[in-house]
Amino acid sequence: MVRHNNQLPNNLTQLQNLIKRDPDSYKDEFLQQLAHFETTLEIFNLNPTQYNKKLDEQAMFLAQVTQCYQNEMKTFPQKIVDVLKTHNSTLHNEMRLSLCKCLILLRNKNFITAFDLLELFFSLIKCQDKNLREYLKTHIITDIKNMNMKHKDMKLNSTLQNFIYSMLRDSNTKTAKLAIDILIELYHKNIWNDHKTVNIIADVGCFSKVTKVMVASLKFFLSRDEEEKAENSDSDDDVDPRDTMISNKFNKKTRKREKMVEKVKKIAKKNKKKKEKAPLFNFSALHLINNPQGFAEKLFKQLESSNERFEVKLMLLDVISRLIGLHNLFLFNYYPFIARLLMPHQREVTRILQFAAQASHELVPPEIVEPVMKAIANNFITERNSTDVMAVGLNAVREICGRCPLAIGEDLLRDLVQYKMYKEKSVMMAARSLIQLYRQSMPNLLHKKDRGRPTEASSELKPKKYGEMDIKDHIPGSEVLLDKDNNTLENEKKKGNKKKNKNDDSEDEWIDVASSDSEINISDSDISEDEEGEEESEADSDVENEEDNDSEGNADDDKEVDGEETQEESISTNKPEKRKILKTKSSKLTKEEKEEKIKIAREVAMDKIFTDEDFKRIEAAQIKKAISGVKRKKHVVEEEEESSELVKLSDIENIHKKRKHDKNARLETVLKGREERDKFGYKDRRKNPNCSKTNREKRKTKTYQMVKHKARGKVKRSFKEKQIAFRNYLIKQKKMR
Repeated sequence: MVRHNNQLPNNLTQLQNLIKRDPDSYKDEFLQQLAHFETTLEIFNLNPTQYNKKLDEQAMFLAQVTQCYQNEMKTFPQKIVDVLKTHNSTLHNEMRLSLCKCLILLRNKNFITAFDLLELFFSLIKCQDKNLREYLKTHIITDIKNMNMKHKDMKLNSTLQNFIYSMLRDSNTKTAKLAIDILIELYHKNIWNDHKTVNIIADVGCFSKVTKVMVASLKFFLSRDEEEKAENSDSDDDVDPRDTMISNKFNKKTRKREKMVEKVKKIAKKNKKKKEKAPLFNFSALHLINNPQGFAEKLFKQLESSNERFEVKLMLLDVISRLIGLHNLFLFNYYPFIARLLMPHQREVTRILQFAAQASHELVPPEIVEPVMKAIANNFITERNSTDVMAVGLNAVREICGRCPLAIGEDLLRDLVQYKMYKEKSVMMAARSLIQLYRQSMPNLLHKKDRGRPTEASSELKPKKYGEMDIKDHIPGSEVLLDKDNNTLENEKKKGNKKKNKNDDSEDEWIDVASSDSEINISDSDISEDEEGEEESEADSDVENEEDNDSEGNADDDKEVDGEETQEESISTNKPEKRKILKTKSSKLTKEEKEEKIKIAREVAMDKIFTDEDFKRIEAAQIKKAISGVKRKKHVVEEEEESSELVKLSDIENIHKKRKHDKNARLETVLKGREERDKFGYKDRRKNPNCSKTNREKRKTKTYQMVKHKARGKVKRSFKEKQIAFRNYLIKQKKMR
């Protein structure tokens, strides 16, 4: 091997490459560079404020080749550490950063422990160097992540966690802010996502005297751990609603019948999305708090005595409301406090209404929530305010009542419901959404005309008292599986009868006309009743005829539900005593029939293991129970969703506006509809659109004055005109000769 000793002392990159290939051959050169480094380091210690390029290059060179000469380099990491500890604040920024890079390189080769490096880096955070702080923060997070990549060393993690927790209590603002940032980042990366980390952030970070640390901790509890995924299950055939729509299969296709089919599909699709949607915990860190009641009380005490900015107070209100709603806490002083802020002119008032709704749950006594409801009703839902303010107030009442149905009294509810006939659409739709909510939860609080058409599902609703829980000892709707067994037995009997009578006369092969006619008549009556109900729901949207149509609806619904259930049970032949109970003659079941139905459902659940097909039948039956009471309006159907842990701000700010009908608005919709559509009109036969057109095509774009003489030629000429034209032609030909 050819050695260039004269060039190597000046070319450290080449020497580094050669040493990594053959350490033994270049040991003398390495020792020479090590001696140069020690000499340069002694000179640098005399004046550490100046940047020393030679020391920078030599330190990086030695850090690169440390693994080749481990015995000679035992003291090298400690020398770098001593320089940084001694002159941490007086060092030049570039020099300090380069020495930190050397230590990180040595840490990657395991020549220095993670704890020692972490302790040094936290002492360097106090330096006035923003780039260095970001660099050290990135390294600490990456290093801890790499240590926990393959397996978690609990002992080392515990040591590092205790050190960072102690740094979180440091009086220095930058140190505490770096500690909280590292903890939050490691939690989001699922490295330190245990309850210990969350509780340290809650107990220390949220009550820190440093505003930046407190705000970062509050944002941690308000941030979302999982992004909401878009719902892409748009197929209508996932849940098969054929059991509900069987009566429409062979009947004449009409517009009313198609509407009913679409309505059934819409409900089936919505229930499918609800079932497939995984539970989304938007703030799962709040689930890991050991003492949520004490944490909420301390936060509220801090809020009452806080002199922070209004935005910080809103964050405190948000965290407290989420804690109350998530853990069903009792913090009675919170509601009068937030009621004082509920004024239309208040800044961020919609968010404050959101916090009031989030802090509501079923275990809050109604008299405690009463100040909030009165403040909303008196300050928002009055005709002296604008329609948008009234609509926002009604939406807030709906969100609170969705989580705490007993929060509003019967008198106040009926007063608010009267806005269903208000002249402005935004207020009217907000009031109707409140009606729709109580139709599904507690219809007895509404006036009789507002309860909607009675259905089997609404008759099964039981109003719950304060603190009462509805625990089922059976699967609702499982009694329909009894019909499935009966249908299979009947089909087998029919097949047996067909085989037995195969060689009989042709007259014996006819199906019983009476039974088939009865089935057809039942389905027709069912559809006709639904058509009447559909017309009634359409008329219900008209303000003038609303009361009349509601009174007519109750009379027709008894027939409707009777028709549906008669159709469903007409094919049952086995177990006549149970079939008689399931078959109802009115929309309201008696108490004995309900008990017998529950008994049958319990027996079915005990006798068999349900399959996916059974659950589909149960779900379709539950849809059928509620189908006659569902409104045709799209927005009302979409609002029938289970209340989630987090109240969406868009639900409170959802204001229905009238569409603009001026010329510009109509033209905008026309142009928007023409997007992604081929240009309509006459298409010529030219393959190349840039080539010239024929005279006939050009004539279409000319003005009438230019082509009117040719239009005259199409008129049929008389015999006299033809003679004159022919004579002129002959004279012209004669002159040309």
